[in-house]
Amino acid sequence: MSVVALLNQWPFGVVDWLLIELGVALAYIVFGIAGFGTALVAGPILILFMPLSKIVPLLVLLDFVAAFGNLLPSRRDVVKPELLRLLPCMAVGCTLGVIFLLNLKSDVLLLLMGLFISAYAIYSLAVKVRPTQLAAGWAIPMGTVGGLFGALFGSGGFLYAIYLNSRLPKDAARATQSALISCSTVVRLSLFTLAGVYAELPLLLLALCLLPAMALGLWIGP
Repeated sequence: MSVVALLNQWPFGVVDWLLIELGVALAYIVFGIAGFGTALVAGPILILFMPLSKIVPLLVLLDFVAAFGNLLPSRRDVVKPELLRLLPCMAVGCTLGVIFLLNLKSDVLLLLMGLFISAYAIYSLAVKVRPTQLAAGWAIPMGTVGGLFGALFGSGGFLYAIYLNSRLPKDAARATQSALISCSTVVRLSLFTLAGVYAELPLLLLALCLLPAMALGLWIGP
């Protein structure tokens, strides 16, 4: 099957393509600044053109490239004990999230994503004081729920940020978060691959077409 035939399986017009590319570029500007949040920005735009069960695997592919690009310059600042504390919990959460994503009905997923984005927006506006010091035990709920949200909605990084910023200096927290998100994308990518999600060539080709927008966003972001 030709490239054109594969792309034609996505019924996008010129304006649709422009909006999708713009949404992805904006999402990775935010990712370049904060280290997370691609789905929170791109999700409401992409949901107009494709189901959530396609959006999350698509963004995981792009996040995989972006996260490792962010990790390489700062890998020496990664705090391994905190990373190893969060990783098992994150893996459990990711597994549950992928199971829910691939088995829940699309309208239920859409409702849940709307509630998630609304709740995050209210939290960001209402809560001005972040925790200054969380105990190590908070890694269990933060890692698990962060992994669940990451697999289900494509964005659990804010929970990692809350936990790590309360325990580490700024540079160490950012580096450790980048490492954790890199590991999270590997886990999610592996789970989606095992589930056969990436057997669909149009999805892979769409991700390839969106790489320039992702790169532009990352270049602008920092």
